[in-house]
Amino acid sequence: MRLIVGLGNPGRDYARNRHNIGFMAVDEIVRRHGFSPWRVKFQGEIAEGIVNGHKVLALKPMSYMNDSGRSVLACATFYKIPPHDIIVFHDEIDLAPGKLRVKRGGGHAGHNGLRSIHAGIGADYARVRMGVGHPGEKDEVKNYVLRDFAKSDAEWLEPMLDGCAEFLDDVLAGDDPSFMSKVAHRISPNRPNAPKPGSTGPDKQDNEKA
Repeated sequence: MRLIVGLGNPGRDYARNRHNIGFMAVDEIVRRHGFSPWRVKFQGEIAEGIVNGHKVLALKPMSYMNDSGRSVLACATFYKIPPHDIIVFHDEIDLAPGKLRVKRGGGHAGHNGLRSIHAGIGADYARVRMGVGHPGEKDEVKNYVLRDFAKSDAEWLEPMLDGCAEFLDDVLAGDDPSFMSKVAHRISPNRPNAPKPGSTGPDKQDNEKA
């Protein structure tokens, strides 16, 4: 079984925040692949489904962002899911809006949700870093990520969420370059030298709410 985790803050007030792009991605995965209805468990909401033969459990921690690790740890422990079978979708201010990267292992780069997960299960999990851009000033980061996406962001946000759901199997299979290339093509299909879906891209290679 694989565990996919979306990071965000619970409640209607936060639903369209930049910080909640992880929730949005997992919601789209659950919808597209016909997972079971959401149910409350492990201090979060879970849903189950099958993606191209992979049994997948989706989790949205319902604690605030900085306490996400407790929910992930409880779920992973109950189902005996090792960290390397866990994929976390989250916002990334160090990537431009519409850019996406997959990272396995390594540090949390100051992201409070990842910091909490690191404390619970260590660093040996995958993360899908979904770029939302940076406000330019460090002091503005918290306010920036807790504000809603602009209407104009839909131009890249919707195809990114759609691509994450459609091409999830590539990440489940460990083919991160293919996943990144396909999602990039979904976001910008007409850019020069855009890789076609199916091709491999060049990159082989506090209880604060924020």
